[in-house]
Amino acid sequence: MIKDFAKGLWKENPVFVQVLGMCPTLAVTTKALFGLSMGLATTFVVVSSGLVISSIRRFVPDQVRIPMFTVIIATFVTAADYFLKANFFQISKALGPYVPLIVVNCLILGRAEAFASKHGVARSGLDALGMGVGFTCALVVLGACREILGAGTVFGARIMGEGFTNWIIMVLPAGAFITLGLLVGGFNIIDKKVSKKKG
Repeated sequence: MIKDFAKGLWKENPVFVQVLGMCPTLAVTTKALFGLSMGLATTFVVVSSGLVISSIRRFVPDQVRIPMFTVIIATFVTAADYFLKANFFQISKALGPYVPLIVVNCLILGRAEAFASKHGVARSGLDALGMGVGFTCALVVLGACREILGAGTVFGARIMGEGFTNWIIMVLPAGAFITLGLLVGGFNIIDKKVSKKKG
């Protein structure tokens, strides 16, 4: 069962391996805090919906399976969106429409269809948690890289010297694509080296 959790962290990482959820990944990661917030919201939704879908999977007819999954996911997305608006309004405002758009995130519907609808509650929960944590880590790393180079800070704390010139491109969409491409490339290089050592 540990494998169900661990695969989302590395082997089947939603961002660096499966390349899922690219819209929020590229749009909200101008800062590490925004990446963390989106990652936690997505983790809450994927875990909660996965547990519910797994527990009712035997009672849902195949004809209405996808619409039922969407309604369940939308319920938890709404809860996450309202929670952020009520308690962290500035973060909610910064994330904009991307929290409500979690409903159509390929990661969540994909896990619901590929795993939660076919396995028990415990395994589905671990799978969803692993995917959520892997997604969150990827967003935080991407956000931290862009924030460090784009603003000289990470989680708002200045780490670059006063003479550092901010890379404006890092706060623009192009910076997101460049950084993600470099991170995916680095991830693949490390993964190949690890695989060779195991082999």
